[in-house]
Amino acid sequence: MTRTILILGGTTEGRLLAERLAGDSRYRAILSLAGRTAHPAPQALPTRIGGFGGVEGLAYYIRSEAIDALVLATHPYAGAIAANVASAANQTRRLAILWQRAPWAVALGDCWTHWPSLDALADAVGPVPKRVFVTIGRQGAHAFERAPQHRYLFRSVDPIDPPLALPHADLILDRGPFDIAAEIALMQRHGIEVVVSKNSGGEATYAKIEAARHLGLPVMMLDRPPSPAIPTVSTLDEVQAWLDHGFAPKNRGE
Repeated sequence: MTRTILILGGTTEGRLLAERLAGDSRYRAILSLAGRTAHPAPQALPTRIGGFGGVEGLAYYIRSEAIDALVLATHPYAGAIAANVASAANQTRRLAILWQRAPWAVALGDCWTHWPSLDALADAVGPVPKRVFVTIGRQGAHAFERAPQHRYLFRSVDPIDPPLALPHADLILDRGPFDIAAEIALMQRHGIEVVVSKNSGGEATYAKIEAARHLGLPVMMLDRPPSPAIPTVSTLDEVQAWLDHGFAPKNRGE
C-alpha cells in the first residue's frame, strides 16, 4: 500500500528527505514550504508553497489529501508551524515526527550570551553604539529598530520588507554555506564588535561562529523556541526507519 507523507520543509533536512522519498515507490510524498523565501531551491518532490491557515486549515489539508503521516523538518525557530503540526496531528489522529538538527555547542574560546527574545537581545546590546552583525535572516530584523544607536550589518537570503527604519544599517543578500576565511574577512572589513545569531545548528552557517571565536567577538544567541510534543529524531536514517516501521496506519473511519 502506498502511503502519503507530508514533509514540512524549507531546510536542508527537508530537501534531503524529499530526495530520499522521491525514488521510493512505497510513498507518495508532498513537500510543503512556508513561502518565506522568494526563490527557493529546486526540490525533488511535488511542492506546496504557503501557509495552511492555522491548525484547522492544516487538519483540513491532512484529511483532504489523505495524509498518513507528517515529518516536521522545518527550521528550529519555526515555532508556530511546529505547534500547529503537533495540534493538527493530534486532532486528525495521524502520527508525526520532528527531524531537528542538533544545536551548536559552546567550544573553547567562544563567548556566548543567551536571550529568550529578540526584543530582550536588542535591548541588551547596550546604550553605547557598536557595530553589530545580525545573522538571523529577515524574520524579526525589525526588532532592532528599538536600538537605533548601533551601526548594523544584516544578512538574509531575501530583502527585508518593509525596509528597516534605522539610520545606520547595511544589508547583504546571501545564502550559505559560508566559508570561515570569508566570514573573518567580512567581520574585519566592517569592524564588527558583536555577532547576533540563532542557534540553527548544522554546518551551512557555522562559519560565522568560528569566525567570531577566531576574532574574540561576543555572540548574542537567540534561544530556540520549545519543541513540540512529538517524537524527535536527528538523522535521515532515523526518519526512514520511522516511516518504514514506526507509524501506524491512519484511522479510515473518520
